[in-house]
Amino acid sequence: MKSFLSLIAASTCLIASLMTPAVQADDSYTEALKNFHQAKETRKFFDTAYGYAIFPTVGKGGIGIGAAYGKGQVFQAGQYMGDSSLTQLSIGFQLGGQAYSEIIFFKDAKSYNEFTSGSFEFDAQASAVAINMGANAKAGTTGNSAGAGQAGGNQSATAAYINGMAVFTVAKGGLMFEAALAGQSFSFEPRGN
Repeated sequence: MKSFLSLIAASTCLIASLMTPAVQADDSYTEALKNFHQAKETRKFFDTAYGYAIFPTVGKGGIGIGAAYGKGQVFQAGQYMGDSSLTQLSIGFQLGGQAYSEIIFFKDAKSYNEFTSGSFEFDAQASAVAINMGANAKAGTTGNSAGAGQAGGNQSATAAYINGMAVFTVAKGGLMFEAALAGQSFSFEPRGN
């Protein structure tokens, strides 16, 4: 019983540390955008998307109970439109922690407006394309966000908009074993508010 309570306490501390907002320098956005611009899977989306939301660092961890948190910026036609935050809670078989960058492309005004309505959530069945940016990168964000296909294998041919959005992730480090699927929730605050 004591080990179970210790496990719950450790999970709670981990979740609390992930939910604490971290100050991100503008360099983190520049680096994340550079990485996504260089990836063959996302190049065509930058040329054709109505807009996108970029999250330079999403921290994720869990021991039975999992959480993820990240701050991002939303762009439309290359112009900064506002800030977004990503949160995710899940319960199920999961252990470990990781950090990754995430980008969400909006196909049209409808999907952009849906995302920036103030409160948006992906369903649990949605997934992201995990991009491998190097030999040491590990793709560990399958099944957690809406997007364009399943992680693993050659996905550049299948990457496409689903419900007006395409989501890609790049692992930054950490290891996580997860069997639970959970939706990501987003808030949006327009620029200047």
